[in-house]
Amino acid sequence: MKKLVAFVLLMLLTASGPAAAADKIGFIYVGPAADFGYNMSMDLGRQYVEKNVKDVATSVFEQVPESAEVERVMERLVNSGHTIIFATSYGYLDHAIRVGQRYPKVAFLHAGGLKTSANVGTYWADSDDGMYLAGLVAGAVSKTGKLGFVGAFQIPQLFRSINAFTLGAQAVNPKATTTVVWTGGWWEPQKEAEAANAFADQGIDVIAEQVDSPITLAQVAEKRGIWIVGKDVNVMDRAPKSWLTGVSWNWGPMMVKLVEEVRAGKWKPGHVRGNLASGNAVLDPFGPAVPEAVRKKVLATKADIIGGKKVVWQGPIVKQDGTTAVPTGQKMTLEQIETMNYLLRGVVGSAK
Repeated sequence: MKKLVAFVLLMLLTASGPAAAADKIGFIYVGPAADFGYNMSMDLGRQYVEKNVKDVATSVFEQVPESAEVERVMERLVNSGHTIIFATSYGYLDHAIRVGQRYPKVAFLHAGGLKTSANVGTYWADSDDGMYLAGLVAGAVSKTGKLGFVGAFQIPQLFRSINAFTLGAQAVNPKATTTVVWTGGWWEPQKEAEAANAFADQGIDVIAEQVDSPITLAQVAEKRGIWIVGKDVNVMDRAPKSWLTGVSWNWGPMMVKLVEEVRAGKWKPGHVRGNLASGNAVLDPFGPAVPEAVRKKVLATKADIIGGKKVVWQGPIVKQDGTTAVPTGQKMTLEQIETMNYLLRGVVGSAK
């Protein structure tokens, strides 16, 4: 059995007696909470819940694999009195549904996915619009028109980010290309560094990513004199010269709303989604390399997106092989977006 690397139990001192047992909330992370990336964004949400919801206690399990191990952790949380569990990694969903069938009185809140059950719902924030805006920046700043993207797994959430980023870049430079490297893991610093260095050697001068932590890629970009687009948490201070912008999460308000609904008996399993307009996804500040004219264009486009004048997932959108993904004028549905399994024209790399 894989060893559980870390277990952290955090309890609010204000909770006591029956309320503490009734209002225990568990959080499960696939990586360390201090990764300065995805898992940290979830943990910041947890901290926000502690500060803004009365009479709750939170518990944290870190570095839990997307395997049967997470079911054991869920069982442990349920057996210790937790009635709300945030399962925060993409591969936890099927496990949450299985455990949920055994414990119908526990509310399981899963990050992303389209499956639900009687007591399992999903929550997510659409960062595609933010990645499109980051692509606008990358396409405008890049001197070569060659962009790179380091991704963990070939899943819809990453296809969406890569494709949105590429569409944004092509909106200012139609010849822009995005070369993708898959690491096969959420946190693989050595593979991430190798990919970033290989990109630099190929003349790629902007790197975007969707792995659990942007730290390694930001550091390599800074050393190699190329630019970086961040994800999940703002790490501008780690690459002050190379930073262009990024897309961060703001899970706290969404988590608070879900917790309050569960506690009030008003929660119904479904698909809760946020975006730039709701503030659950955030376009990070611009770095010094981004010209003022580019900043104004990006912010104007952001306003159009929030106002509904600009829709990223609206045709014409063309797949990598030249076939039409979305006809002209047609908007993609939530299901079409969240089951995306292809790359678009201009992306170099495999979707299989």
